[in-house]
Amino acid sequence: MQLLNASGCLDALTAPDVARALDAFVTKTVTPEPRAGNEPVRIAETDFGMLNAIGLANPGRDAFVRDTLPRLRELGVPLWVSVGGFAAHEYAETCAQLDDVTIELNLSCPNVDEAPESAAEIVGACRAVTGNPLYAKVSPHSWDMGETVRAVEAAGADGLTMINTLRGVALDARLRPTLARVVGGYSGPALKPVTLAAIVAARRATALPIVGMGGVTCGRDVVELVACGATHVALGTVLFGDPDAPSRVREEVVDELARVGFDNIDDAFCTALATVARVEN
Repeated sequence: MQLLNASGCLDALTAPDVARALDAFVTKTVTPEPRAGNEPVRIAETDFGMLNAIGLANPGRDAFVRDTLPRLRELGVPLWVSVGGFAAHEYAETCAQLDDVTIELNLSCPNVDEAPESAAEIVGACRAVTGNPLYAKVSPHSWDMGETVRAVEAAGADGLTMINTLRGVALDARLRPTLARVVGGYSGPALKPVTLAAIVAARRATALPIVGMGGVTCGRDVVELVACGATHVALGTVLFGDPDAPSRVREEVVDELARVGFDNIDDAFCTALATVARVEN
């Protein structure tokens, strides 16, 4: 089991020691053209998490490949590059310029307009131009996660990441939206049950590696995601308030495994599925 960061939740060049505490670093999403992102207010705290509507702010593909990527390679940590776009060919053009990285296709950002093509069509376009490992970051809003997973696997995905943030709205004291865009991506501890359900549905549909994320704050959360079928786990919102979370969570995983009687994290893999599968609807 590898421990990663969720895309957009860590700036490795500002906090290199935190990035090196992970097994791999995932970049912010890179789009073909530079993006300033959405107008402020773009972040708002809620009772049980946070909303963000950053809008994929990034320097653009050319500047990323020319300036940012070489600096990230100096960290000595395996790199995952999050790739975004507004059409399948935009995703593919960026993937074609990346070498020696794992690519995470951001197919489900709630803060920008989506590409008109399906997730599977985007994966297929990218698969045609790159031999890098391709992970599809799928939406938690899918009505049939199993169908989505099977489609992106058939299109050439090497793995899955789930879940992206959920759409949410928060109001201020005067009953006005706190975010300028009104709707943002909701993250934080409250997402964990949604994450677990998505992982269960995906694991029943595929044997591909799954990076689970959403609501992970402690070692127990990591063990639960693995028990539902996650191969790896990513830390997200927790990193904003606790930069020591990677080392803390690793220690807590060891303690939690001992508490439930497992020698290592692999022993916990998919242990929840037999129980879940017997539940009568």
